[in-house]
Amino acid sequence: MTAYTATSAAGCGVDAFHVALRERRGGLRSNDFGDAPLSCWIGRVDGLEEAAVPGEFAAIDCRNNRLAWRGLQQDGFLGQARAAVARYGADRVALVLGTSTASIAATEEAYCDLDLGGNFQQSYRNFLLHSPHSLAAFVQGVLGTRGPVCTVATACSSSAKVFAQAERLIRLGWADAAVVGGVDTLCGSVLFGFNALQLVSDEPCRPFDITRRGISIGEAAGFALLERADRYQAAPRLLGWGESSDAHHMSSPHPTGLGARLAIGDALQRAGLSAAAIDYVNMHGTATPANDAVEAVVVTETFPESTRASSTKGWTGHTLGAAGIVEAVVCLIALEQGFMPGTLNCIQPDPACGPQLALANIARAPQIVLSSSFGFGGNNAVLVFGCGGRA
Repeated sequence: MTAYTATSAAGCGVDAFHVALRERRGGLRSNDFGDAPLSCWIGRVDGLEEAAVPGEFAAIDCRNNRLAWRGLQQDGFLGQARAAVARYGADRVALVLGTSTASIAATEEAYCDLDLGGNFQQSYRNFLLHSPHSLAAFVQGVLGTRGPVCTVATACSSSAKVFAQAERLIRLGWADAAVVGGVDTLCGSVLFGFNALQLVSDEPCRPFDITRRGISIGEAAGFALLERADRYQAAPRLLGWGESSDAHHMSSPHPTGLGARLAIGDALQRAGLSAAAIDYVNMHGTATPANDAVEAVVVTETFPESTRASSTKGWTGHTLGAAGIVEAVVCLIALEQGFMPGTLNCIQPDPACGPQLALANIARAPQIVLSSSFGFGGNNAVLVFGCGGRA
């Protein structure tokens, strides 16, 4: 990863995110989104209502693409990505982005503003605005890439799976570099949908706490630039990835964590590592009763007591299709800044948790880290990252 960035309720850009993690300052707030806000807590990025996309993309202007535009401008990422396009050629840079809602908020707005004939107003009539590929089309236009383009929509594992897709494209010769990432924004469908499933908490989320009451939905944008490791010895590396599918239930994990275990094992095998080599695990840790109970057992039974593990959703909320990239950035911050974040808002850990669960930040530099993302329908993705120079 020669460049990376993340924008969320915890801060815009890596430096702000790093400080928030260090100071244990979360970005969650009482819900103020929409005309009739649910009684819950959210992770909202301020200022998107006024942050229009560049004029040439006005036809697909929406909250999701506005957040993508905000995210691309952090940490000099836009310039570094465009430089890679110039270096390799537009046809040789792939673009793989994850999202679960894309521009659905614009579709909601369109249905709330029908004309007298019951049709969309003219400003909403671009078909791409209502497509899951709105995000990829926007970012492709901004960056000027002409290589393979893919939208990954596997719920909460979406922007973790983009790393696996990009690695395959580069390894098989379809691309020389890849921009990966994910963007998801707040919208009524998500807030009311998760509320209908009784998964939304009326207080800040408490991952792995015995009193946890559900998720705090957030929004975020994150991006990374992947290039061949032999060109950049000092950059942090993607060492391995694993994917699996529970095929068990649409909204609940397999009760024994079968899919999670398979994805973790797949990632470790691909990296050529044992579980004992992992210093830090960024857990999916949504703060729902089912997810946390299963994941706690999987981590306890898979990793040695010396491994430290935590959920960072207390800082950002659950950013859905952007969770994978945001938490990959957490892992990269841990590697490059020399500490391991704890678990915000967890006071009394669930008895299912083992000694691996870290509540406070750990002032110890990890060398190898693992990030887990488990989505609806049992779509699982696990990533392993290491410090630069590691074979």
